[in-house]
Amino acid sequence: MNTVAAVQMISSPSVTENIATARRLVKQAADAGATLVLLPEYWAIMGLNDSDKVGVAEPLGRGPIQDFMSSLAKELEIWLIGGTLPLASDDAEKVINTTLVYNPQGEHVGRYDKIHLFGFTKGTESYNEAKTIVPGKHVGVFEAPFGKVGMSVCYDLRFPELYRAMGPVSLIVVPAAFTYTTGHAHWEILLRARAIENQCYVLAAAQGGNHPNGRRTWGHSMLIDPWGAVKSVLAEGEGTVHGDIDLVFMDSVRQSLPALKHRTM
Repeated sequence: MNTVAAVQMISSPSVTENIATARRLVKQAADAGATLVLLPEYWAIMGLNDSDKVGVAEPLGRGPIQDFMSSLAKELEIWLIGGTLPLASDDAEKVINTTLVYNPQGEHVGRYDKIHLFGFTKGTESYNEAKTIVPGKHVGVFEAPFGKVGMSVCYDLRFPELYRAMGPVSLIVVPAAFTYTTGHAHWEILLRARAIENQCYVLAAAQGGNHPNGRRTWGHSMLIDPWGAVKSVLAEGEGTVHGDIDLVFMDSVRQSLPALKHRTM
């Protein structure tokens, strides 16, 4: 068995405060036995304005956010998937919303730039990530001790073709900051669908509460097994969810219902 964990946060506009919170929660997960830990989207900053993240964007390979993730992975001897952080882009007014992966030696071993950018308008609620984010272009996967891991972020969850492009994986990770409105309606059913379609585990780390900028996020970080069953969930507030990646069970699902082999397109 391989124990994994997702961290749920209510991130603020302060990078320093968020780093302290992430350290405490990731350590809590590692102390409980997790060898791979996932942070949520925007864990390092949820600004008062969308443009605030541009001011703390880091070049790849250096900066306080990346230094923290690398050192924490090494200190705790875990695989750390850093939710998302703002990386500097060629456009001075935009960032890249990026997931970085660190191995137990603290080495950067994986990257995924969020491809699908969220846009939503309903009543007074309005979001347009394209105003401050440059979309990614490439599928992201990396090799963990228990198999291949596919990376996605939040709004990507609505685009099943991205997950098919990963090829067979043992685990899909979904750091997210789903709004309360869309999360209440669609979060769990989309996560379970991705697990069922791809016959793999899905680990989702969410923002979960009321933020200083007035935004309310849905939370419900969870681990889902290849049969679509929710194995662990945290509704709201800070905390962690844990569970095991059981490769024997995953293989039994794929053998009894060989849907991946039955694909024709």
